[in-house]
Amino acid sequence: MDNPEIFDRALRRLRRDRAARIFADHAFLIDHMADELAERLSAVQREFKDVLILGSHDGRVALRFAAPGRTIVQADAGARFASWSDGTQADEDQPAFAAGSFDLVISVGVLDQVNDLPGALALIRRALRPDGLFLGAFLGAGTLEWLRSATLAADMAVGESVSPRIHPQIDVRSAGDLLSRAGFSLQVADGERIDVGYGDPLRLIGDLRGMAATNILANRDRRPLTRAWLTALFETFAADAGADGRLRERFEIVYMTGWSPDASQPKPAKRGSATASLAAALKKG
Repeated sequence: MDNPEIFDRALRRLRRDRAARIFADHAFLIDHMADELAERLSAVQREFKDVLILGSHDGRVALRFAAPGRTIVQADAGARFASWSDGTQADEDQPAFAAGSFDLVISVGVLDQVNDLPGALALIRRALRPDGLFLGAFLGAGTLEWLRSATLAADMAVGESVSPRIHPQIDVRSAGDLLSRAGFSLQVADGERIDVGYGDPLRLIGDLRGMAATNILANRDRRPLTRAWLTALFETFAADAGADGRLRERFEIVYMTGWSPDASQPKPAKRGSATASLAAALKKG
């Protein structure tokens, strides 16, 4: 039997379409991730002519990677985002592009909402030509630490059964393992923490809606949020906020880099071939 899917694909598309109308007012994390990936790409001394953007959003990501002579193809799971960017509507873990079509694939802010992430990464590697580059960024483990605990407290305060409201998250180490499993070479995964201040929890929830980052779990709680539940959430916020009445929520960004294998790439040294010991290296300085 097939494994049940974690995320509701249809709901994900609907949430992205809903977010499209207000996305520009809530795109600060997507902008930050795209800027960081563009900076990393600028350090790579080679040309990339055929580029795929996964998670086109409203087209703003592609603007950061435009260059003379470069062709950019865009894709997004949301129909409205895909239309706005003249792209293709596609889920990242379902085949949509021919093998060897691109020498660079960029993914910003979407891979944390994919049912089959190993499959999505395998498809990205398949879409790359030999020695092609993948750069990705998404929100990972540790994100929304306060909201996770606060919603749990609100459930308990009103006597409701505890329900998952924030989806499972991937840490940096797991991201690196997934790159290796997908067949990438020279893979690197690293992270960055960003804390964002909020004056009330509804502003935080509004940002998540505007980024299409709200709950799309297939087994999500479908009960409406009651006045009592929201009151409990605000009480937790007030208790946790600082002297200025604001609370800082955490966003952990995971960055991924991987190359499609090619014979021209450097190979790791064979075990036992080092000419200096680790102990000697540690003594230096």
